[in-house]
Amino acid sequence: MRHGKSRAKLGKTTSHRRCMFANMLKSLITEERIVTTIPKAKELRRFADQMITLAKKNTLASRRQVIAELMIRYNELTPKEARDARAGTLSSYNVDRNVVNKLFDTLGPRFAARQGGYTRIIKLAEKRVGDNTQKCFIQYLSE
Repeated sequence: MRHGKSRAKLGKTTSHRRCMFANMLKSLITEERIVTTIPKAKELRRFADQMITLAKKNTLASRRQVIAELMIRYNELTPKEARDARAGTLSSYNVDRNVVNKLFDTLGPRFAARQGGYTRIIKLAEKRVGDNTQKCFIQYLSE
């Protein structure tokens, strides 16, 4: 029986679903608007609102929780890679750190006065080419 199960499986395994939502969240935080299917957007909205709630707290524990949820790995760098990271030429290293910084420095204070409902889903008229699934925007509000 399915009593008390509120998550959509979306036809994916748990690990695939977790990685997919982590990647979608990173894209949503950096771009503030992404195109996806409606079931994925409705499920992603739960995680996106939770990230803003953690960013509003702005504590070390909430930063660590966001890092864990977004699956951000901080690997040790060689001296050459550290030099490139400081210069800004090592892009893959800085992207994930920029996601966390944008979440806590930009999006958290933007929604400080708001109590919830940080995202909006807008259905698009066009359908996806491969399987004719309806697409939509999911975006953070510009408040």
